[in-house]
Amino acid sequence: MAISLSSIFFFLQLFAGTFALNWRLTAISANSRQESILECWELCTPISISSTPGISGAALQALGPITSASAATLPPYYDAGLHKAPAAQFVAFASGLAQISLPCSSMEATIKGGKYGLIFAADTASVSKLGHITKYPSGEQTLALMFPAQDGKIPVHRVLHPGQCTQEELDVVKIKAS
Repeated sequence: MAISLSSIFFFLQLFAGTFALNWRLTAISANSRQESILECWELCTPISISSTPGISGAALQALGPITSASAATLPPYYDAGLHKAPAAQFVAFASGLAQISLPCSSMEATIKGGKYGLIFAADTASVSKLGHITKYPSGEQTLALMFPAQDGKIPVHRVLHPGQCTQEELDVVKIKAS
């Protein structure tokens, strides 16, 4: 039985405690009263180590099938107002800053574009009466990449707690340079 180098690397990282098994992200969901809520999710599909040329050895999180990916450039200080997610979708803020608030709660999330900028928006019209409010308060443009889940399928996850994930919770992948 042959063992690949990436498998050895993966198990060494697990043993050394430098690699977490599941990706975490902030999500906008809805409760049984059809109110949008913020939650810290942990995806149930485990992180793997890529053997793909160009990213071999990198931590890889499968996000599932997506449809019609798009990008939006939002101007500085833009107020998107109250809205529902147009689809259950991953949103990756590549730059800028997004402030998400809820009309029925004092809970808020501030998402900085870049490394910690991935969220999941699931408060669609079928589950949320009002939706959420998004503002982009920085003096720079915000680049948002949207990846709708195929057939509106929300990724299998577990809720870690209500509210935004902390930076420590988001910083689950700690692969050391080889």
